[in-house]
Amino acid sequence: MALDWTMLDARHQPIPLGDETTIMSIDRDSQVEFSLTVPDAPPSGTATTGGNGGMKKMKERGKLWLTNKRLIFTTPKEGKTKPSFESLSVPLDAILSSKFEQPYFGANFVVLDIKPSPGGGLTDGTNVEIRFYDRGLFEFVGVLEKSRVYEETGGHGRRRELA
Repeated sequence: MALDWTMLDARHQPIPLGDETTIMSIDRDSQVEFSLTVPDAPPSGTATTGGNGGMKKMKERGKLWLTNKRLIFTTPKEGKTKPSFESLSVPLDAILSSKFEQPYFGANFVVLDIKPSPGGGLTDGTNVEIRFYDRGLFEFVGVLEKSRVYEETGGHGRRRELA
């Protein structure tokens, strides 16, 4: 998973990877909200310095694409202020877990725990909350889960058993 690494065309839409097909998109500006939480990296090994145990939270509204290879979010091309991030690209196999939340008050949302890519600007423990403003979220969650299984199994439809 990488922050601000998505290649975009002149219309600010993602350029497909080889053999990549769009499954679902919400391509009207500001209809999707991504809230990204990135923990500071803790000191590792015998190091005495590192992250302070805090976290960075970023929230943007924009567009979303789900392909057979990745989940992509982009912010509007033009805006009044510079966004905290312009794009987020998450390979389907980097989604460690997903949780559909239905709060008593407020809109449904999904939380994804994500494995960061080396040098992608994110750390272990990163998660993202996704909210839709113009439609229900349930259909998207179902399609996302089916896409993850398909990618994980190479199209066989069943997850591999771990030995």
